[in-house]
Amino acid sequence: MSPEQSTPRGGVTVGTLSDLPPLEAGAVIYLRHWFSGSETREQMRRDFQVNFGPEMAESAFEAFGFLCNFCAAHGRRPLVRHGMTCKCLGADENCFANLLASAAEGQQDDAHILASLIVTPRKAQELTRLASDCGLLMQQIMSAQLPPRPARPASATLH
Repeated sequence: MSPEQSTPRGGVTVGTLSDLPPLEAGAVIYLRHWFSGSETREQMRRDFQVNFGPEMAESAFEAFGFLCNFCAAHGRRPLVRHGMTCKCLGADENCFANLLASAAEGQQDDAHILASLIVTPRKAQELTRLASDCGLLMQQIMSAQLPPRPARPASATLH
């Protein structure tokens, strides 16, 4: 396979949407909605209205859109996304979802590292702040009460 025909590394499947907690799965789904056109954006707006009510929905919709547009405008490269109905989770989508979750949980160092994978280093702090705001909103949308993560020593392994 030639380099032109290979899958962009950001699109490599790293899991499935069903493997993700609600906040992260929602982040991926709405990321796909945002970049898939006006019809899917309107569907997203309606979802926000159902979850937030008309006043807060517009602010949440605009905040998420600003976050996505910021990634597009200042990204190191375009974020690779899977299709709207795809059950796979791509590497870039996973990074975006984990950015929102870590920022919402107050894990600013982790969020900043993830942000620096998406945008240039000069813009990483701003993306971290935007992700924190949107991540908190996503928690409300997905009705997710993320459980506190147990403290682990720095050398601990998960598997």
